[in-house]
Amino acid sequence: MVWKPHVTVSAVIERDGRFLMVEELVEDRAVFNQPAGHLDEDESLVEAVVREVLEETAWEFAPEHVTGLYLWKSASGRTFLRVNFFGHGLRHHAERELDDGILRAVWMTRDELHAEADRLRSPMVLRCIDDHLDGRRYPLDVLTHLETDH
Repeated sequence: MVWKPHVTVSAVIERDGRFLMVEELVEDRAVFNQPAGHLDEDESLVEAVVREVLEETAWEFAPEHVTGLYLWKSASGRTFLRVNFFGHGLRHHAERELDDGILRAVWMTRDELHAEADRLRSPMVLRCIDDHLDGRRYPLDVLTHLETDH
């Protein structure tokens, strides 16, 4: 078997001390996560996070900073490399249907999330929020997207 890490993106969006989260079904269990998902072929990391936020929450997202890069190996043995962004929700499209498996988008405080620690999808959830709250900010241009040579 060939080892292959999963490249994912996620977004921390804060409004009035609350964070935009998704409650989603993972292996028949309802868990909380940031709006997040896998990088698709032929898209940049910024394009991926904008797409994922819209698909999972129905919010248009404007990324402003990178809060960090996170490497995590799950109990199942799968490895994830997550690029987390901070930014703002610009416009909500309440009529938009959310991705399969997403139960709802919900605004939660950090304390509410901490109280639901056993329902967080991964330890990266609180870590990304804490890094944002600690002021970790890296410019978007730290990410370089190179096009294929033709």
